[in-house]
Amino acid sequence: MNNFEQEYLSITINQFRHNKERAEKAFSQLSEVQLHWKPSEESNNIAIIIKHLSGNMRSRWVDFLTTDGEKSYRDRDDEFCDNGESKKDLLYKWEEGWDLLFNTMESLEVDDLYKTVALKQQINVLQAIQTEVVHISYHLGQILFIGKQIKNKEWIILSIPKNVLKSLIV
Repeated sequence: MNNFEQEYLSITINQFRHNKERAEKAFSQLSEVQLHWKPSEESNNIAIIIKHLSGNMRSRWVDFLTTDGEKSYRDRDDEFCDNGESKKDLLYKWEEGWDLLFNTMESLEVDDLYKTVALKQQINVLQAIQTEVVHISYHLGQILFIGKQIKNKEWIILSIPKNVLKSLIV
């Protein structure tokens, strides 16, 4: 067993957990109505991002090593429609997607990292995992940005608050 590959899997799982927790801290600050707020007509709201990430994870992580990551049952276009889902229903979909991701990630063996999977094209598992890390991080940034726009000064910072580092230097 190669320690590098095992460490990579561990680091990646922890990064996914960190991203999930940060998003959930944002969700906890927002009401159901606020999850559906859009900064403009062409923008996504947080509800849409939740649906999209959940749909993506359901498609990618079901039978990850044996079937195409673009499942025929996925309705990607519907993920970008705000159908007024309740916060409870959105968070249920959210958890479903993450459960699939974590169950798959935790079942991967070091040798699996070099296998080939289909994700619109043939790529190795390392590439597929990195694609998902980037995709989820991108949308996490959107969730946090929208949340901060909604809450403004009432937003509870989820990283290092302003001026904290200055006070440590003095």
